[in-house]
Amino acid sequence: MSRPFRSLSNPNYRLWFGGAFISNIGAWLQRTAQDWIVIAELSDQNASAVGFVVFLQFAPQILLLPITGWAADRMERRKLLFITQSLMAMLALILGLLVLSGQVEYWQVCVCAFALGCVAAFDAPARHAFVSDLVSEKELSNAVGLNSVAFNSARLVGPAIAGILIALIGTGWVFMINVLSFIPLLFALYLFKKRLSIVAPNTSKATPDVAKFLDGFRYIWQYKEMTVILVMSFLICSLGMNFSVYLSAMTVHVFQGHADQYGFLISMMAIGSISGAMVTASRRSSPSFRSMIYVAALFSVSCFLVSISASFWSFAVLLILLGLSLQLFTTSTVSYMQVATEKRYRGRVMAVVLATAMGSTALGAPLVGWVADTLGARWSIGMGGVSGLIATALGFWFLHTQTKAERKESVS
Repeated sequence: MSRPFRSLSNPNYRLWFGGAFISNIGAWLQRTAQDWIVIAELSDQNASAVGFVVFLQFAPQILLLPITGWAADRMERRKLLFITQSLMAMLALILGLLVLSGQVEYWQVCVCAFALGCVAAFDAPARHAFVSDLVSEKELSNAVGLNSVAFNSARLVGPAIAGILIALIGTGWVFMINVLSFIPLLFALYLFKKRLSIVAPNTSKATPDVAKFLDGFRYIWQYKEMTVILVMSFLICSLGMNFSVYLSAMTVHVFQGHADQYGFLISMMAIGSISGAMVTASRRSSPSFRSMIYVAALFSVSCFLVSISASFWSFAVLLILLGLSLQLFTTSTVSYMQVATEKRYRGRVMAVVLATAMGSTALGAPLVGWVADTLGARWSIGMGGVSGLIATALGFWFLHTQTKAERKESVS
């Protein structure tokens, strides 16, 4: 098998990859349907309502991060994933039945989103770590890369399918289709019970060590470049990552579109994300601090161009550039921080990077929704451009101060 797909020669990973890809498509079906039913049916086209749902779904993943990382290390991951995937299927079933019965209300969607966020908080780290149970150390890097391709490919396919299905059969049935999408992955996890000989989990520590999680913050604070990049990440992710809020608002408020147009716009942004992932994967060296500043500037320009685009089609095409710049920045951040960090601190620093990206997204979602409702949907995207501009200015300011400090040292 060719090098980019060599991990698929492993039958266990191939089974996991197929089930995870179908499950990821189902997850994007649900997310698209959930956003659409909130803005189109339950909130009188209120983008703030979508923003609050996004906040509820992402906030638990930050608050529980020290515990969930501990659980992924201390529990048997196959069992943990079987439980989380089953619970997520049940939540999709509950939401689907509520919609199909005509009894669904906004508060019920909020409760389901919060519950899903709590379950996903345990699912995500276990899912990432489980790959190491399936492949050898030599195959691990390739398998992680293929997981990213599967996720972004599902993000490309899922929303587009969801938009068409919502128009044809309604949001309720889209939730029910998501329930079915869990079956292949649950079946794979069941088969792994007999096919895998998994090492017993480490139970030497009975409780999660929050202090070690905080060590990641202390380590980053010691290095000015890493601190600046973390602040830049917070600025960009808080407003730029909330695409479900501003794209749903643009679809309804500006283009007077429907669910199929909304799904199409998310898929167009995913094309850019996949392109960004491929560009990052093709690099032979880690990104420099200066290149991170240029990518932040590209993100800012992309936001401004998208916000002023006149037609639906120009808006859709420019979303590719926005998705590209956003993916380049997020993946470059992870790559830079990994290379800049001592190996023994790498896990804790990566936990902080993940918490910053997800936490800022959760915090920014209600603000993006409020701006879309108060000032207009275009302003909610333009605000992302402003955050990118501030991040760019911060990066250049830091470079300038470093250069001045180096000159003073050379003179003295």
